[in-house]
Amino acid sequence: MTVESVKPVVPESTGLREPPLAGGALPVLGHGLKLVRDPLAFMSGLRVHGEVVRLKLGPKTVYAVTAPALTGALALSPDYKIDGPLWESLEGLLGKEGVATANGPRHRRQRRTIQPAFRLDAIPAYGSVMEEEAHALTERWKVGETIDCTSESFRVAVRIAARCLLRGDYMDERAERLSVDLATVFRGMYRRMVVPLGPLYRLPFPTNREFNRALADLHLLVDEIVDERRASGQKPDDLLTALLEAKDDNGDLIGEQEIHDQVVAILTPGSETVASTIMWLLQVLAEHPEHAEKVRAEVESVTGGRPVAFADVRELRYTNNVVVEAMRLRPAVWILTRRAVTDTALGGYRIPAGADIVYSPYAIQRDGRSYDHHLDFDPDRWQPERVKEVPKYAMSPFSVGNRKCPSDHFSMSQLSLIIAAISAKYRFEQVGGSNDTTRVGITLRPHRLLLQPVEW
Repeated sequence: MTVESVKPVVPESTGLREPPLAGGALPVLGHGLKLVRDPLAFMSGLRVHGEVVRLKLGPKTVYAVTAPALTGALALSPDYKIDGPLWESLEGLLGKEGVATANGPRHRRQRRTIQPAFRLDAIPAYGSVMEEEAHALTERWKVGETIDCTSESFRVAVRIAARCLLRGDYMDERAERLSVDLATVFRGMYRRMVVPLGPLYRLPFPTNREFNRALADLHLLVDEIVDERRASGQKPDDLLTALLEAKDDNGDLIGEQEIHDQVVAILTPGSETVASTIMWLLQVLAEHPEHAEKVRAEVESVTGGRPVAFADVRELRYTNNVVVEAMRLRPAVWILTRRAVTDTALGGYRIPAGADIVYSPYAIQRDGRSYDHHLDFDPDRWQPERVKEVPKYAMSPFSVGNRKCPSDHFSMSQLSLIIAAISAKYRFEQVGGSNDTTRVGITLRPHRLLLQPVEW
């Protein structure tokens, strides 16, 4: 099935089918309990029921899309907008005025404001910062010491984002605050998405108080960053300056809330997803020493033993494939939602206006219908001669269309450089107390990955 064959259909009289209902729905909670208990297995098992399946989340009917072609159609069609349970749960963090949650003209204007910072020809200007932070990471780690991969991954992700996009040399304490706060906030937002109990989340239970404290501290952190820039009087050529000087459709400077929400969108989801990917890459290096050795050998062949540089990244093809394969098997963003703005159709099934649609990149990217040996970690599947075997939209880690992540090249560059720098110096082993099983929230990451660097 091609994207072009998925046409919107309005009237019910066309004979469109109602999608089948997934089994196992409980009274009141529907499928929400399954999504809490084992969401990855639940979403991965839906395709056996069809390419579009109905779910019950509390009182709501939600449509799950399971086929790559249909997720592509969903992302590209103007009949669906950014909305639904995921985005509603994220509003407390991202607000309603940032690029991540906006739709229509506001979203297009905001994309125009931030896009110059992420153009392909703008990325090399960040190279020196990425190099400094990647090598600082390897210098901070010592052979035989235990690395807490959660805090270390967040530290490097936040520092690169802050120094490149906000031109702030923000200290490790802030990265640590962000790491702790985000873990709490994203966990609470996931609960609110799959079990929408509304007013119960406002009661003074310990988990609700912890969530509210972490959310308030995140917003305070952003206000500190904006206030410091204004107080400095400096106007470096960066994304924060662009936001402070951006104008709305009437030619007036954008409001404080929009500036705040845009900085949140730059610092938090981006840092969360990059940090989660770094954690999975470290887990891969420890679990698959044969791939770690291939990365080390490639870096050595490109650099001749000198410290790896940003300019080397383009030549590190195997290293890049390791990054892509890690994102395939362990995507940081594992679930996405949209909302139908009109009566339409997907795969011959009727989708009513206002319906929420959910799909899982995790399930799509691990589907045996799309990948041979689909659960094997195989970086070579991204070699030019093999990548043609992957169906269109079966691997879209940064999404597609006008909602494609603007920082895709920025993120890939830093991920490849960081993994190259640490692989050139160390191999890794898990230590006692480490738990690399998957922690499911709005994003995926290891529960508590503890590694020990070992010299080659």
